[in-house]
Amino acid sequence: MFPLPPSLLPSLAAACLYAAATIYQGIRLSQAKRADKRLLCLLGTLAVVAHAFGLFSQLIRPIGLGLDFFSAASLIAVAVIALTLLATVRIPVENLLVLLFPLGMVTVLLAQFAPVGTVQPIVEEPGILSHILLSILAYGMFTIAVVQALLLLVQDHQLKHKHPSGLIKNFPPLQTMESLLFGFLWAGWSLLSLSLISGWLFVENLFAQHLVHKTLLACLAWVVFSVLLWGRNRLGWRGHKAIRWTLGGFCLLMLAYFGSKLVREFILHI
Repeated sequence: MFPLPPSLLPSLAAACLYAAATIYQGIRLSQAKRADKRLLCLLGTLAVVAHAFGLFSQLIRPIGLGLDFFSAASLIAVAVIALTLLATVRIPVENLLVLLFPLGMVTVLLAQFAPVGTVQPIVEEPGILSHILLSILAYGMFTIAVVQALLLLVQDHQLKHKHPSGLIKNFPPLQTMESLLFGFLWAGWSLLSLSLISGWLFVENLFAQHLVHKTLLACLAWVVFSVLLWGRNRLGWRGHKAIRWTLGGFCLLMLAYFGSKLVREFILHI
């Protein structure tokens, strides 16, 4: 018999816990009732811990950090869910989990079972690791912002048409939802700024052939989010305009990282 990979059982446990939390929260919301926050956070925390254990053995390799496409997606997902769970202590964002828990379940299973593309191990130097950490936190914060934007879009649509669903009835007021969105955007923009600065400081050549698309798209995303935040501050941008700019910047950011990573690992094999 072949020995089981050390990441298998934690990954399966995480997927089951994410599924249980999603089903529980979905049932409560369909009944127009709030899920028990303590139970939801307990299930989520257990899932994140199991997810992190499984991911650790996938990432840490003898020759360096093995951050392949699906492991990177899994790492960002667990960071997003962990940040959201922490945020629920102070602000009403537990409704975001109804979309984030399924994301965690899918990514943990893909990281475990999907084929691995061609990936170059990352040398574990402090500067490079700080750049990676800041990038992951930035992507994570913008992912939370996009989920918030999508829920805000649904809330706005249902309120205008006067048929709020059970999900929407449990949302904070529209103004609070919008304030939370821009709070996440400011945090993501700050982290992205630090990520770009650390890249200039610690990455040998950001405009090397395999990095140029990533660098340009990330800088363009930074410009889009900067314009959005300026428009909010100076022109009072809100509603659909803010949501469109948020989605546009996020698409650029995801293309910068996952688009270039997908092409390199599964098409060009470099």
